[in-house]
Amino acid sequence: MPGNVPDWEEFQMRSSGILLPLSSLPSPYGIGSAGSDAYAFVDFLKAAGQRYWQILPLGPTGYGDSPYQSFSAFAGNPYFIDLDDLVQRGLLQKEEIAAADFGQDPERVDYGKLFEHRFDLLRLAAGRMNPQDPALCGFFEANADWLEDYALFMSIKEARGQVSFQKWPAGLRTRQPRALAAARHRLQQEIFFWKAVQYLFFDQWTRLKRYANRKGIQIIGDLPIYVSPDSADLWANGGLFQLDARGRPSEVAGVPPDAFSDEGQLWGNPLYDWRAHKKQGYCWWLRRLTCAAQLYDLVRIDHFRGFESYYAIPARAKNAVHGRWKKGPGMDFVAAIRQGVPGLGIIAEDLGLLTPAVRRLLAQSGFPGMKVLQFAFDPSGKSDYLPFRFPRNTVVYTGTHDNTTTEDWQHSADAAQAAFARQYLDVPPEDSLTPAMVRAALGSVADTCIIPMQDYLGLGASARINTPGTLRDNWVWRLRPGTANRRLAAHIRMLTRMYGRT
Repeated sequence: MPGNVPDWEEFQMRSSGILLPLSSLPSPYGIGSAGSDAYAFVDFLKAAGQRYWQILPLGPTGYGDSPYQSFSAFAGNPYFIDLDDLVQRGLLQKEEIAAADFGQDPERVDYGKLFEHRFDLLRLAAGRMNPQDPALCGFFEANADWLEDYALFMSIKEARGQVSFQKWPAGLRTRQPRALAAARHRLQQEIFFWKAVQYLFFDQWTRLKRYANRKGIQIIGDLPIYVSPDSADLWANGGLFQLDARGRPSEVAGVPPDAFSDEGQLWGNPLYDWRAHKKQGYCWWLRRLTCAAQLYDLVRIDHFRGFESYYAIPARAKNAVHGRWKKGPGMDFVAAIRQGVPGLGIIAEDLGLLTPAVRRLLAQSGFPGMKVLQFAFDPSGKSDYLPFRFPRNTVVYTGTHDNTTTEDWQHSADAAQAAFARQYLDVPPEDSLTPAMVRAALGSVADTCIIPMQDYLGLGASARINTPGTLRDNWVWRLRPGTANRRLAAHIRMLTRMYGRT
């Protein structure tokens, strides 16, 4: 009957994808990379009927091994460079790789082992590269606006025992020309190394993204709103941040007490001087997003509400309880990035405290926001995250990298919330909530649905990516080899077709 035939134009808008950090891919070298397992995962996504692969930030990990505390807002993580590709290029020998210890657990990242052994191999590879290679020189020239400062920053940091740049001698810390010139002369070889590593990363990632796009898979990246307090970005662009007379952050970023923490989250990132950014036409942000547009097809901007108003915490505070809200750049900034980087799709991470002003900014921007089902089941039934309240222009998740897995959530969540979820989804106490949560997300009216890989696998708490406000055992989970197989792809494809998302 005609009344039972779905509107095809409506279903064309519906799509889905899988959230899996690049670091979580299998590989024999301690951490996921842009190598063969990444290409195999793209093939898996294609077989599973997905359109999107969502990842976490690709930048070099710094404090706490967090991708949200990176040494650069522009650079790529050296750990993600595929070593097998370097063998094929003649830059490494298989025996050299085999002699390195990257850790013994294929399901956990050992960042200590990576730091100890990965860079030795990359130094061997960089030492065998031709400094006059036109492709290499072309990359250096095209990215000089951030690469030169980053390479010098990392070279000085290495020479000074990895301490924060805030503890460097005054001449280097405040970028006095004579001190910088002397450092460039003294560290020429080291500077070349850090630049060469970025060439290898971007070359490999570009080829992987091109392969994904040919397969019909788009990459959703993740852009932290703030930079790290120990980063080339702050060191080289101090005038764009709120600093005191000594060049140190006067207030820092975070969020007030919420569902994740009674003391709030003290991130410690420097805050932007939005007046200075506006005066320069937001050119630093436009350069950052232009770089992101080369890495991703779409990008999730973390903590989007910070552009309307942001939480400022005294720099010496022990927690985030006594911060204050300050106005952000608002629609003026949004208009600038829409005009300056028109080809980049943007997802606004709008989780947390949403004031009417934040809601207005999101509506005016036109960017899709986010809904997380693990936040939906307030027993009062008033949550904006319940599926029947979704707008179509949104991206729904069962959980994100900051949530536990859904399999664990049903046991660790507030008992009343878990009970309401079972009632809402019609799941008896003896059954797992995870399949029903996945189906609820896929079956919702949200245009886009992203499911963490762990939820398709029904994994428990050990597969959690990150616990906000903690520093131990985060960012380490990895996918067991062989798990992303044909049987799972067929099951996901069936669900995707059932809910009109192919």
